[in-house]
Amino acid sequence: MSRVGNNPIKLPAGVDIKVENNSVVVKGPKGELTQSIDPAISVSVEDGIIKVARPSEAKEHKAKHGLYRALINNMIEGVTNGYKVQQELVGVGYKAEANGQILELNLGYSHNIYLQIPAEIKIATETLKGKNPTITMECHDKQLIGQVAAKIRSLRKPEPFKGKGIKFVGEELRRKAGKSAAK
Repeated sequence: MSRVGNNPIKLPAGVDIKVENNSVVVKGPKGELTQSIDPAISVSVEDGIIKVARPSEAKEHKAKHGLYRALINNMIEGVTNGYKVQQELVGVGYKAEANGQILELNLGYSHNIYLQIPAEIKIATETLKGKNPTITMECHDKQLIGQVAAKIRSLRKPEPFKGKGIKFVGEELRRKAGKSAAK
């Protein structure tokens, strides 16, 4: 029994949802999102409540039941409130600068890295004296913002000894002890 899939989703005011031809379209104040759905899973909207149902107890249907309910919930959350991701650059000389939709990163390599950010994402960088530079991204699409954040992080992952690299704000890194002094 899927616990996630059986939970009904309450439709907030100002959000419209259309279910047609194996796709769900959600429109809200922040934007519009579309998700294709497996034909076996049914989505119904009644009196501002969205319910996702599966045809059988097969393992595949159980898995997709919870998946599509979570995806629809994320879409509704995105078009009403949006998502925000903050990353910080830890390391001497690491810099980030946003020029329109191009993010310029200086991460200790011999060259700067230029990333083209999708138009749906609002990006801002902040560098304060005595603090690590931060990158702030806002978007209504959770999948897109997560993918871009993962790409930025993959350019210089945090290392376990000094913690240098790109990490999410508030992330706890697992640190290792360095070499012990030999006698």
